[in-house]
Amino acid sequence: MADSADGTADRDGDAVDGQALDEVVRFTSDLIRIDTTNRGGGDCRERPAAEYVAERLAEAGLEPVLLERSPGRTNVVARVEGADPGAAALLVHGHLDVVPAEPADWSRHPFSGEVEDGVVWGRGAVDMKNMDAMVLAAVRQWARTGVRPRRDLVLAFTADEEASAIDGSGFLADHHPGLFEGCTEGVSESGAFTFHAGGGMRLYPVAAGERGTAWLKLTAEGKAGHGSKVNRANAVSRLAAAVARIGEHRWPVRLTDTVRAALTELAALHGIEARLDAPDFDVDTLLSKLGPSAALVEPTVRNSANPTMLEAGYKVNVIPGNAVGYVDGRVVPGGEAEFRTTMDRLTGPEVSWAYDHGEVALQAPVDAPVYTAMRDAIERFDPDGHVVPYCMSGGTDAKQFSRLGIAGYGFSPLKLPEGFDYQALFHGVDERVPVEALHFGVRVLDHFLRASTGRPQSGVSG
Repeated sequence: MADSADGTADRDGDAVDGQALDEVVRFTSDLIRIDTTNRGGGDCRERPAAEYVAERLAEAGLEPVLLERSPGRTNVVARVEGADPGAAALLVHGHLDVVPAEPADWSRHPFSGEVEDGVVWGRGAVDMKNMDAMVLAAVRQWARTGVRPRRDLVLAFTADEEASAIDGSGFLADHHPGLFEGCTEGVSESGAFTFHAGGGMRLYPVAAGERGTAWLKLTAEGKAGHGSKVNRANAVSRLAAAVARIGEHRWPVRLTDTVRAALTELAALHGIEARLDAPDFDVDTLLSKLGPSAALVEPTVRNSANPTMLEAGYKVNVIPGNAVGYVDGRVVPGGEAEFRTTMDRLTGPEVSWAYDHGEVALQAPVDAPVYTAMRDAIERFDPDGHVVPYCMSGGTDAKQFSRLGIAGYGFSPLKLPEGFDYQALFHGVDERVPVEALHFGVRVLDHFLRASTGRPQSGVSG
């Protein structure tokens, strides 16, 4: 039974055809071969990939718009009209840029897009040209078969996610908000992948939150002088002491709603009683009992601050007058004030700090219909899998789109074999994705996007 024009799900078979399965692999490979390395500082050029995406969308009868803040830093936005005009729109977004890759470190060239032994190789295979390809393959099939999703979908393929997003989602949210009219929720990367929790248990963590970004610049001022002389105002020493205090600091536990939901569901799946509100509850003790599953939650039960860069001096026998350091801070929702006061204390009176880049922390409800639709779509194609919420330790373009009131979720589905370390491949060497994982992903994404109803638009009953 085929899908109907109103988006009714096909309950008797796989609605995704062979062409879509072939295209998701080909599009992933093609996009990987387009080098969109983002080293920061504005040197990336996403336009070739954006033009590729726009052409595939136009072939499906859509009207993509290409938008740039800076030459070559191109974003693509298109809208798919849904069957239910009373339903709020859903944003589906993926970025086109990738982090750098050193070919000498890889077993295959990172921009080869090679497909061998059922695996697609290259930078962007999981972060996140695979998801871009899934979206393209799904909407192109709808065009061939006359299917419409139930709600409007706004498709956004962005630049600059791997840096500041100033040329990407930030630019779109600040200068083209009308393109996202009616969107109440959004889905993107870093969720719905298979996480093997031991004993044959397959988890599918769906992101319903992100820690905030707090990239800091530390500056120590001192007295310049000869390296052989006593110097009680050594800027390098002052900075080093502050950096050591930051690196050694143990942040207190701060459990958000999303993390509490994750801990509750993970504990139940492992047969563990978790009394999160008990006076003697110890999150670290619970994490120690969760085995591999603890890795999904451990980075997000606290704020964090990791020193990452140091800059000082120009000659070994010269004490410089200043020294600079950088810290990658991440802040749980609601932990912003604690983070600032702690950094004031840890840096001390002789080192100043300022935000080099900052973005908000996010939470999205796990009792929303859209979350239920994501869970149902995954369990339809892997009935023995278990969907659990989690909070991302890092961040995505959902932060910028949240300025438009859009609740963001991480949902880029992949069914992965045991031993395939998905999280290690993000920004890692030999990034790759199994063909079967892409096939699973486009099936799940197709079903979710067609079935998702969302909440009614403001002022519209339904």
